[in-house]
Parts: sequence; C-alpha cells; structure tokens
Amino acid sequence: MLVSSLTFDDAGVYRLDRHRALVQTVDFFTPIVDDPFSYGQIAAANSLSDIFAMGGRPLTALNVIGFPADLVRPRVVASILRGGLAKAAEVGCAIIGGHSIRNPEPIYGLAVTGLVDVRRMTTNANARPGDLLVLTKPLGTGIATTAIKRGMASRSLQKKVVALMSQINTVGAELAELGLVRAATDVTGYGLIGHLISLCRASRVSGKINQAAVPMISEEIGELIELGCVPQGSRDNLISATVLVDWANTDNARKILLTDAQTSGGLLLCVAEVNFEKVMALLRKVGTASATLIGEIATRRRRRPLICMTE
Repeated sequence: MLVSSLTFDDAGVYRLDRHRALVQTVDFFTPIVDDPFSYGQIAAANSLSDIFAMGGRPLTALNVIGFPADLVRPRVVASILRGGLAKAAEVGCAIIGGHSIRNPEPIYGLAVTGLVDVRRMTTNANARPGDLLVLTKPLGTGIATTAIKRGMASRSLQKKVVALMSQINTVGAELAELGLVRAATDVTGYGLIGHLISLCRASRVSGKINQAAVPMISEEIGELIELGCVPQGSRDNLISATVLVDWANTDNARKILLTDAQTSGGLLLCVAEVNFEKVMALLRKVGTASATLIGEIATRRRRRPLICMTE
C-alpha cells in the first residue's frame, strides 16, 4: 500500500509491480440539481476526478445507487445512470456493474479503479517550500447548489455551475505524466482551505493564500453569501479551519468562499516555479481558462497558524 487514508488523499494506491499501481476511490452524494441526467454526470465526474488528482487514469467503475422505489420512477434512475455512463465514456472508463439499494433519498456515485505510474503519482505528501499553488476551477459550487435548491439562483448561474461541475479534471493525469506537478489534490467537500490544510500536514509545510486572487464562479456567488445562502457543510468547514488559519484582513464573505464545500471542484496543484509557465500553457490548451495562481507553499511553521492570508 503506497497511499492510505492517513494523509487524507483523494484515493488509495496499491502497488502492482515495479512501475504500476492501482488507484481506487469511491464517492457518492444526494441530488444537487433537478435534472437527473445532469446529476448523474456531476456525480460521476466528481468520482472520476479523484483518480486524475492522483495522476492516474481510470480503467473501470461500479455504479453505487440508492433510491426510494415508491417515489423515484425507473426512467429517472435510468437517466441518472446514463449521465454517469456518458462521463465515464468521455475518459475511456468502462462501467462494469454496480449495486443498488432502497434508500429514503436518492444517492449516486462511482467506485473507480485506475492505474498510475508510481514514479509520477501526485499525492498530498510531496509539496515543497517555494512551490506555487494553482487552482484550476473557481469556487462557489456549494453556495450555487444551495441557491438552486432554494430557488434563488439565476438561470445563467445554474447553467454555468452545472457545466463546471460536469467537467472532469483529466488534466491532472497529463500534468503528472509530464512530471510538471509535485503534489495535487482536488477541492471538494472540505473546501479550498480544508484540502490545503490536509496537504500541508501531509507534506509538513505551510501555505500562503492571496485571498484576493482566488476566483469565484460569478459575482452572484458573493450576493448569495450576503443573503445567507450558505450550506451547513461550508459553515462547519469555516469553524474547523479557524484555529489553523491567520485570516488577516479577510472579510467574512471571503472566508465563507474559501471554505465553501465544493462538489466536483477543481485541482489544487503544487508547481515548482521552473515549471509554472509550462503548466499554465497546458491548462490553457485543454480549456482550463479559469486556472489561477493563488499562493505558494512555505516552510513549516513551528506553531499555528498553518495557513496565512496575504493580499
């Protein structure tokens, strides 16, 4: 076993031979959008991205689904599964089966198995002082999906956030295979700060974030935060992060954005300065136009805080 749950990585890694290892993950959640096909796409993209975050390529996947049989019709379930199948096919991953149960509310996701070159895998534990931090997707999906559930999101925001969450982080494998990234993680339920804290702990380093540089999906996200449209998971993340973060002059709305619980979020990449331009060029080439330099890795502090905000 090369990577276990001890470092809070995105997937487990088990060595097969000298050069190859299995990468395995499982993820599922309840519906966050109304359209079942889109829900299936987002849930599958979220699961598949764990493999790419480790620098691997997905091979096979199993459907994990639960639903209240008396409330959800078979055609709705079929639409969810078609959405997941479409995303798996997009990256050459074969769905070879799965398991379903009766559940009080719908759940869907994938258990995914992939392959990674052990010399190129990107884990939480290899960041180095001086590495630049690059975020590949803007933040705010937790705020946006809460707004969708409450009927507060504009049509343009709904369309934008569904497209963003359906985008798989395939570029993670390309960057790893080219040896351009030292460490990486995808930003999901613990928010940007929560995942950066896990990375810093595993790598025994600290982090600096330019809070003003962190992108959000649209200005509407800020307006929704001001209206109190914040999921409980994001509120919990902020409470948990406070003792480990020097927030400096960060206002409350920005704190919420930085700890917002993401669904199918982007990658947080640790890039040696010498590789930065090559990484950004590749990200632009594959259509990750929103990729942004948001901070850097620093030498481990002897005392708290672990993360500092800069302007």
